[in-house]
Amino acid sequence: QVQLVESGGGLVQAGGSLRLSCAASGRTFSIYVMGWFRQAPGKEREFVAAINWSGQDTRYADSVKGRFTISRDNAKNTVYLQMNSLKPEDTALYYCAEGTSQYYRGRSGRNYDYWGQGTQVTVSS
Repeated sequence: QVQLVESGGGLVQAGGSLRLSCAASGRTFSIYVMGWFRQAPGKEREFVAAINWSGQDTRYADSVKGRFTISRDNAKNTVYLQMNSLKPEDTALYYCAEGTSQYYRGRSGRNYDYWGQGTQVTVSS
């Protein structure tokens, strides 16, 4: 059974930084795309970032490009999301997800098999 456990969320002031981590277990982590999504209250879940199996291909939502960085450590079965220059509109529950493929197939949540429980990020103005 695949398990994804996020950590690193919290309360931060606008302009600050946080680093989210997602530890995976249950299947061969290193061969799957990993993604981060977020959902704010009253809004639909949205794609944030994704990284392919090797880490050489990364994708970002326009709203976070240049501020967020996704990375992975396959030896530790962990994917990270470094978030800098945070804005109040980044406030959301952040989820990591494990994909169905080695390669990025798009922003839809349908391209991901497994999801974590989420970690809350709150950015105050």
